[in-house]
Amino acid sequence: MLTIRHTLPFILFICIIFLLSGCWNKRELNELAIVTAVGIDKTDELLEVSVQIVNPSQVASNKAISNQAPVFTYHAKGKTLLEAIRKLTTLTPRKPYYAHAQVIIIGEKLAEEGMNSVFDLFQRDAEGRNDIHVIIAHQATAQEVLSILTPLEDIPASKIIKSLKDSEDMWGATESVTLDHLVNDLTSTDHSAILPSIKIYGNADKGKYSSNVEQTDSPAQLQYNGLAILKNYRLIGFLSEEESRDYNLLNNNINSTFETISCPEQGKLATKILHASTKITGHILNNRPSIRIQLDIEQNIAEISCHLNVTKSETIDALNQETSKVIRERLVRTLHTIQKTYRADLLKFDKVLYRKDYKAWHRIKKDWATIYPEIAVDLDVSVKTKGFGTATSSKLSEDTK
Repeated sequence: MLTIRHTLPFILFICIIFLLSGCWNKRELNELAIVTAVGIDKTDELLEVSVQIVNPSQVASNKAISNQAPVFTYHAKGKTLLEAIRKLTTLTPRKPYYAHAQVIIIGEKLAEEGMNSVFDLFQRDAEGRNDIHVIIAHQATAQEVLSILTPLEDIPASKIIKSLKDSEDMWGATESVTLDHLVNDLTSTDHSAILPSIKIYGNADKGKYSSNVEQTDSPAQLQYNGLAILKNYRLIGFLSEEESRDYNLLNNNINSTFETISCPEQGKLATKILHASTKITGHILNNRPSIRIQLDIEQNIAEISCHLNVTKSETIDALNQETSKVIRERLVRTLHTIQKTYRADLLKFDKVLYRKDYKAWHRIKKDWATIYPEIAVDLDVSVKTKGFGTATSSKLSEDTK
């Protein structure tokens, strides 16, 4: 005779089967249009959405058709972002699927007017990704940026992301920013943040056609153009390429870059930055905050176009001092631009002071907008040269002297 102890597992098994509903919301791949990038612009009083959709028959290497583009772009307008996105379905042959989107491009006009509704929608959308990258289109619309076909990379969105990360690693004038990182920065005391900016060089109209990737020198190219400054979800200005690299040095976000130093007599010397470490500390005394920034740099000599004997310790000492001086002078100018011109707490001094003395911070927090631009910043730069390659001097310079 079966007891309750024996029948209970069987009853539970039957109940679970009935509770399982299967793949009730499944969508077949051939029913979806895979979106790789989203562009958003302001046109008159409407929002315009552009999506870059993969052409699967073209990106599959064994089925590529030479007369088709690897991606297609579609555009729709609406009074709200959601309306424009839904209207795209009247144009696309399949339902757009956003879970694989790599980047959101924001047009400069929209960025200047405000982007809070854009970020709000993408954060709320269950199909969206918080790790999607956000970029500002500089002197261009998002639609124009997404219409440029790129050489080497069939999918322009992949080129945009790879160039961003490579530039961040090797040059240091850009910074990749994801949606969740951006929103977190915008919730700081003064609601400021940075975003990478991208620009079209050349003829944007010609960049839309396949001929743009069929020439050794493309008529239109996408290139990063420093960092954009945001405050209260609005674009308020841009840092130059040099200022953007300085910002990343100050923000401890340099993996590798280089410096160019003038030689004592004539010519230039280039060094490769191997390691840069920045430490920001703060102090509040009598409700007056101060900040100290310590930057430690290790470098190698990479290129010499003057006569120098780098085996001498005094030569290396002089090089270290000159590099420190050049970098410090440049950083002071960039700090002035960030702190005085834009009045944006991009380096998050507020968080540094909060961690140091949260009680004192709360006493000055309400006046932070007027206090921040006047904060005294003590900046110290220390440089050490670790190596000079296999050549101990410039033979070319010696031969030509």
